Formats: sequence, structure tokens, C-alpha cells
Amino acid sequence: MDDPKITPEMIRLYDEYTHLTLDRRGFMAKLTKLAGSSAAAAAIVPLIAADPARAAIVAPGDPRVKAEKITFPGAKGSMKAYLALPAGASGRLPAVIVIHENRGLNAHIEDIARRLATEGFAALAVDFLSPLGGTPADEDKAREMFTKLDQAETVANAVAAVAFLRKDARTNGKVGAVGFCWGGGLVNQLAVHSPDLAAGVAYYGMQPAAADVVRIKAKLLLHYAGLDERIDAGIPAFEKALNAAGVDYQLYMYEGANHAFNNDTSAARYDKEAAELAWSRTIAFLKQDLA
Repeated sequence: MDDPKITPEMIRLYDEYTHLTLDRRGFMAKLTKLAGSSAAAAAIVPLIAADPARAAIVAPGDPRVKAEKITFPGAKGSMKAYLALPAGASGRLPAVIVIHENRGLNAHIEDIARRLATEGFAALAVDFLSPLGGTPADEDKAREMFTKLDQAETVANAVAAVAFLRKDARTNGKVGAVGFCWGGGLVNQLAVHSPDLAAGVAYYGMQPAAADVVRIKAKLLLHYAGLDERIDAGIPAFEKALNAAGVDYQLYMYEGANHAFNNDTSAARYDKEAAELAWSRTIAFLKQDLA
């Protein structure tokens, strides 16, 4: 059987299912209509969804990286995290918080942390589901848990991660953050709430309220996907507020790319060209502002 054809409408439908109010039964019913049969719909889902079995860019155990699972003090209790450092690094390192999508701290996000470690950063991938016990193996269960998170406490836990890294003896005291999807939105909120954040990189993240933008002190790098109508709708108001507040930012639009274009574990949405360009810009930006 040939690979089924995946249309932009199918990807939009999956985005509605994973980020808005559509339940799985409703999603599958609508996808079946688009695909033409339940068999075709079943074949399409794993191509759009993230596949944890896909190989990591920087594999666990890579000799260039020293990684471990740790805890650190959050706003109200301990937070779980995955810390990746360059192996054999000498001197204090620039630090980066890695903020996951609405799947929690999974193998892909740990891979992102290791990629940053190979570039010379101390990368802390925080599990923001820690207050609810941590990220479960079941992706659907993890996604449901996000609706139970307290937003103010979540932002406070991100602020606590900045404070933890600033004081850690292995870092140079300069902390940045990079986040994807839900995590991109949290990077924007972190920039609003933490004057100590030096640099923030938000991949297709929900924008903060325009009235809050004046509080941003960090430099921002904003990556958006041209086909991501839901998130892109907030760009004009965000840019207007950024300009009015005099925030130092760069914004890039990746035409023809879908939401989650950086996630190489999602065959249908991953855009290699856009992902590699955005990543090169991300590394250059962080190296410049956290050195």
C-alpha cells in the first residue's frame, strides 16, 4: 500500500485535536471523511503524530554529551528535569532552558537538550508536568494533563528554572530559553515574568497579551510557520506591542511550513529545510546573547 496523501486540512484537523477541543472520536470521524476510509485514516495518524521510535539526532550515550536526570526547586515543590552538558567542558557555560510541546518531557525534547550541549550550552529540559507527577509514557494522557496545570504556577516554575541555572556553578549566569509549540508560548510568558532571562527563542508559540509585552527585557527570536493560521493570527498585535515597547527581537516566517515543523519525529509536519535554517539561527542567536 502506498503512503496515503496527507493534505493541509488533515494537519489542521490534527492541530485542532491536539490543541483545542476536538476529542479523539470526533477527530477520527472527521479524518475518515477526509481520507475516504477508516483504514486510510488509521494509516495517516502515525504520519502526522510524533513517532518516539524515530532516531535521535544526538543519540543517548553520545560521548560528546554528559546527561543526567535531576530535580531542582520549583515554585511549590521539586521539578524534574534532564540536564545535558558538553562532555569534558571546562569553564562556566551559557545555559538554556528547553521547554517541551504539549506532550511533556519526552525523548525528542531530551534530544534537543543534547543537541544544545554539543553546541557548548548547559541545557536543562524541564518537565513542566512535574506538579502532576511528571510526564507519562502515554502521549494522549500527557496531553490531557496540560489542561490541569495551573498557569500561574507553571510560569513560576519556569522563572524558578532561570534562578536555578543562574546560580549553578557550572554556568556563566546567563540564561536563555527555547520552546516549541506549548513551550514556545511559555518562553514568551517567561520573557514577560523573568527580568533575568537574557534570551528567548519561541518556535510557533502563543503570544502574550499585548499589555504585558512592555515587561519584556530579554532579546527574542521568534519562529513561525506560514501554514499555522491559528498561531499566526496573533502576530500583528504582538509585533505592534514589541515595537512600541522597544523590545529587541527578530521574527522569521517559514513559508509553506506547518506548525511543529521542527519536530523531526513527525513525518508529515517536519520540514527539513525550515528546521535546519531555524536551528542555525537559534544557535547563532543564543551564542551571541549568552556568551
